[in-house]
Amino acid sequence: MSLPTTMRIITTEAAGGPEMLRPATADVPTPRPDEVLIRVQVAGVNRPDIAQRSGSYPPPPGASPIIGLEVAGEVAAMGAAVTKHRIGERVCALTNGGGYAEFCTAPESQVLPWPKGYDALSAAALPETFFTVWANLFMAGRLAAGERVLIHGGTSGIGVTAIQLAVAFGATAYATAGSDEKTAACVRLGAAAAINYRTQDFGVEIRNLTDGKGVDVVLDMVGAAYFPRNIRALAMDGRLVIIAFLGGAKLDGVDLTPIMTRRLTVTGSTMRPRSTAQKGVIADALCARVWPLLDQGKCAPVIHASFPLDQAAQAHALMESSAHIGKIMLTVAG
Repeated sequence: MSLPTTMRIITTEAAGGPEMLRPATADVPTPRPDEVLIRVQVAGVNRPDIAQRSGSYPPPPGASPIIGLEVAGEVAAMGAAVTKHRIGERVCALTNGGGYAEFCTAPESQVLPWPKGYDALSAAALPETFFTVWANLFMAGRLAAGERVLIHGGTSGIGVTAIQLAVAFGATAYATAGSDEKTAACVRLGAAAAINYRTQDFGVEIRNLTDGKGVDVVLDMVGAAYFPRNIRALAMDGRLVIIAFLGGAKLDGVDLTPIMTRRLTVTGSTMRPRSTAQKGVIADALCARVWPLLDQGKCAPVIHASFPLDQAAQAHALMESSAHIGKIMLTVAG
C-alpha cells in the first residue's frame, strides 16, 4: 500500500466556535514502534472534540494537535514492535488525537477489529463511547446484572451506548433526555423508562419508578447542576460516576450527609489522559465482553448524521445544538 507524504486534515485557526475549523494539509504521520498508521475512512465527532476546539481541553503532551479521538479504516503501516495487526486489516481505534485526517496513528493496544457485518461508518462510531462507558459504568460504577442505573443524556453517543450495554448485561436502565421524541428513543433502545428533564424532576421520577428505593448507579455528564438530585436518586451503597461537567464543575451548600449515611461512592474520570496500558486494559475487556455482543447484533451504534470531512464545522454545530440522537460522523474516504 503506497503512502503519500501529505494528507488532508481539519485544523483550528484559534480557539472558538465551529467556524474556527478549516481544511488544511499536513504531513502523513510516522507510527511509533508500538503504533499502527490507519488510512482513515470515517472519524467520529465527540464532546471532547468540541472542548478541544473551544480551548478548554488541550491535547496531552505528545498527542497530535489535530482534533479527533476515534476512527475506522485500514492499517496502512506499522511500527516495528506491532505484532497483532497486518497491512490492509480493517480496524477501528481509540486515538490520542489526529482523527480528523486522512491518516492517523494509534497505539496497537487501542486498536480493535470491525465487528462482523460492520462497515467503516458503524465501526468508527464505537471506540470513544464504548471505551468511556465500559471504563465508567462497568469498571468504576461496577454495574451488575439485576441492578438499576440512571443514565443522563440518554440520546447522546454515550447515552445510547450506556443504555444498550446496561440492558445487555442484565441491568434495568432509566434515562433522561430533553424532549418527548428523545425519551421515546431511549425506550426504543431498551430503557425501562425515560424522563424529560425539561418538564419533569428526574429525582422525583426515579423515586417513583423504583418504589422509593433509588438506583444503584448514576452515570452523569452534567455535573454540579445535577449533583444534589443525583445523590437523592441513589439507593443504599449507590455509585455516582461523573464523566463531564456540562452543567458546571463547582457548587456550594451541598449536604454531604447522605454520602455517609447511605454509604455512597462518588467517582469520575476522563479517558484521554489515561496511559496506553490503562486504555489497553479497557480494550481487552471490550474485545472479550462487548465485541461478541456486537458480532451477534445484540447492540449497535446509532448514527444520527454524517458529514464530509471538509464540513467538520457543520458537524460541530449540530453537536452543540443537541438536536441529535446518537452519533455524528465525518466521512474521510470511501
